[in-house]
Amino acid sequence: MNDRRYDVVVIGAGVFGAWTAWHLGHRGRRVLLVDAYGPANARASSTGESRIIRMGYGPDELYTRWSQRSLAQWKEFFAATRQEQLFQETGVLWLAGKDDSRVRQTTETLRRCGVAFEELSRAGLEERYPQIGLDGVTRGLLEPGSGALMARRAVAAVVGDAVEGGVEYCVAKIREPRETGAISSVSTSTDERIEAAEFVFACGAWLWKIFPGMLGTRIFPSRQEVFFFGVPAGDARFAPPALPTWLFQEDQIYGIPDLESRGLKIAVDRHGERVDPDTQSRLASAEGAEEARRFVEQRFPALRGSPIVESRVCQYENTWNGDFLIDRHPEMENVWFVGGGSGHGFKHGPAVGEYVAGRILGGASEEERFSFAGKKTVQKRGVF
Repeated sequence: MNDRRYDVVVIGAGVFGAWTAWHLGHRGRRVLLVDAYGPANARASSTGESRIIRMGYGPDELYTRWSQRSLAQWKEFFAATRQEQLFQETGVLWLAGKDDSRVRQTTETLRRCGVAFEELSRAGLEERYPQIGLDGVTRGLLEPGSGALMARRAVAAVVGDAVEGGVEYCVAKIREPRETGAISSVSTSTDERIEAAEFVFACGAWLWKIFPGMLGTRIFPSRQEVFFFGVPAGDARFAPPALPTWLFQEDQIYGIPDLESRGLKIAVDRHGERVDPDTQSRLASAEGAEEARRFVEQRFPALRGSPIVESRVCQYENTWNGDFLIDRHPEMENVWFVGGGSGHGFKHGPAVGEYVAGRILGGASEEERFSFAGKKTVQKRGVF
C-alpha cells in the first residue's frame, strides 16, 4: 500500500472480493484489495478444501445462468494459469425422496438453459451407485459437467493473478466509515487513511460487524460444521469417477467424494446457530460429529465405523431468503455492499465480480433481487 489514490478499494479477499478486484483490474482500474487476515483465511467463509459448483437451482433460472457463466470463467482462469486441478469434474448427483418437485423443477430449468443432464430411476441409481444407501430415494438427476472447486487454493490463485496484473494487496483491518454521502477515504485500525473513488465491502460474515446499524439485522451468520470420513484402504468406491458430488435436499446434507485423499466430505446444509466470526469456536462439536456418523451409516453402509479424519467449522453469511446482497450503501453513494453468499455463493464468484465491476463502471443493469431494500429482518430461506 502506498499514498496514491485508488479508483476502487475492495475490502475482503474472499471469493467475492477476489473476483471483484480481478475484474476491475482487468478493466484497467487502479485497485487495492484489503483483507484483515489473508485470502480465504482459516476464519473465512471462502476457506476449506472444496466447494460444490452445480447448475441446478430448482426453478431459479437466475442462479442457474450465473452458475453457467461462473463455471466457464473458472475453467478459463484455471486453464490460463495452468491450474486445471483446482476444478474437479466429479459430476453432481441430485437425490430425490418422496417429494421430487425440486428435482423435477431443476430438470426443467436445466433443459431451458441448455445444461447437459441425465435422469436416473431408482433402479438406475442402484446399478450405477451401489455404495449409496438409497432408502427413501425415488429418483436422481446427474449433472455430468459439474463438480467441485478446490476453494482455498482457488481464491489464493485469483488473488495472485490479480496482483500479477497490477492489483495491489495488503493486510489491514478497515473501520466502518462514519460519514454520509460520498466518502473520500477509509481508515485502518492503525489509523492509516486509504483514499479512493469507490469502496467495495465484500467482508462475508464480518459485513454486519462493519455496518451494524444497516446490516446487524439483515445478515445472519451461522455456524456450519464439516466432517471428512476416512475410506477403507484400497477402496476406490468413494472417489471419482465411482462417486460423484451429491445432494439430498430432504436430508439437508450434501457431500463431496474423496478428493486428493482427504476423505469423504459430509456437511449439513441446515443453518446452525448464529455466531460472531471473531469469537465462535472453530472446533467441531460432538453432537455434529454424531449426526454425521449416523448419516454416513445410513447412506454409505460400507463406511460404518470409519474414522473422522478431519473436521472444520466455518460460517454462512445468510440473508433473509438466500439472495445475494449486492448494492450501494443507502447513505454512502460510493460505498458498495457485496455479500450474503448464504451458503451457496462460492461457485458464483466470477459472475459476482463481473456484475459488481459492471455496476461500478456502468453497463450492468441492476438485479432487484440483490438490492439492500429487499433484505428483510426475518429469515425465510428460499434459495438452496
